[in-house]
Amino acid sequence: MTLALVRAQSKTSEIRDGKSADKWKVYRDVCDARALLGLRDRALAVLNALLSFFPETELNHGKNLVVFPSNAQLITRANGIAGTTLRENLAVLVNAGLINRNDSPNGKRYVRRARDGAVETAYGFSLSPLLARSEEFALMAQQVAEDARRLKFVKERTTIARRDVRKLITAAIEDGAAGDWATIETAYVAAVGRLRTAKSKTDFESILDELSLLRDGVLNILQCQVFPQESDTNDSGIRHHIQKSNTDSITELEPSSEMELGKTAVQNRSLRAETLKAFPIGLVMRACPEIESYGPGGEVRNWRDLMSAAVVVRSTLGVTASAYQDACEAMGPENAAVAMAAILERAGHINSAGGYLRNLTSRTRRGEFSLGPMLMALLKANSGGEMRA
Repeated sequence: MTLALVRAQSKTSEIRDGKSADKWKVYRDVCDARALLGLRDRALAVLNALLSFFPETELNHGKNLVVFPSNAQLITRANGIAGTTLRENLAVLVNAGLINRNDSPNGKRYVRRARDGAVETAYGFSLSPLLARSEEFALMAQQVAEDARRLKFVKERTTIARRDVRKLITAAIEDGAAGDWATIETAYVAAVGRLRTAKSKTDFESILDELSLLRDGVLNILQCQVFPQESDTNDSGIRHHIQKSNTDSITELEPSSEMELGKTAVQNRSLRAETLKAFPIGLVMRACPEIESYGPGGEVRNWRDLMSAAVVVRSTLGVTASAYQDACEAMGPENAAVAMAAILERAGHINSAGGYLRNLTSRTRRGEFSLGPMLMALLKANSGGEMRA
């Protein structure tokens, strides 16, 4: 007996009148939260066996919740585990606050019944803690599921960042771009090497931050080298206007949806910064030259021209305004324009440009899509084999 057990057993006296819970639902919640409860698979098997001796599905306050199987019966229903293992895991369940011991004077488990056959007194293991803590177990199971979902999301983003950095470094080296690529490569290999030992969400988040910084660094280097004059003047000016005013955003390029897209540009500016990063305009135009003829005067000199051309291409390919608006919300106006330029390059191989864009938008919201690999593939195809990224 410990003070912790005394506190756990006192909770059973606080069960409100009329409370009930499905024993198998509670059991599933306990299974999902086993890491937080410190339970092993064998302990769960023993708990399952104990629950199977309770004749009803519902655990109800006011009814006898004591089960009294013998060790031999428990061993049979717990897949034939050894007697010592059974006793160890019964103690684990008690210490975890899932069951209470209801000992008889001689330490045996048995039941005393009234003349009508109703249970008068039972000695064995009480399932009251499962009923008392049913809501707690449900919240714990929900927490575990949420942690697993977040970990999966971080892993997906890490995979995308790793793939982007690898392809961008390879493209830069094989295209002869100036930069300390050996140092960047070393940092990349070190970050990827840590993935082998990463287990927790914190570990993966740290690696994701490092890879994201590397990706931004590579893109900044390329930004300075591909059409540097446009990057330093027109492009920076356009980006400044995009951040300061709705009239300079994509909303003015499509009057039919100006009001809706104007709201979207304001509401999702912070989201754009957290999702996809805009690529150098020069790199985009080398990968997607077809869109240039749709720009103002048949030219695309900066991001504003590209976004204007993307709206024209949207209409030409039959993409609805709502589909393009969703893409702007998920990717940001700049990256949505890049996606439209990429779709134009592959228009002959795509049955429905609108459906394809909606698919990319959906994958972007789930963190499963990045423009980097798509641009690198188009850049390779349009460079006559000069790049092999």
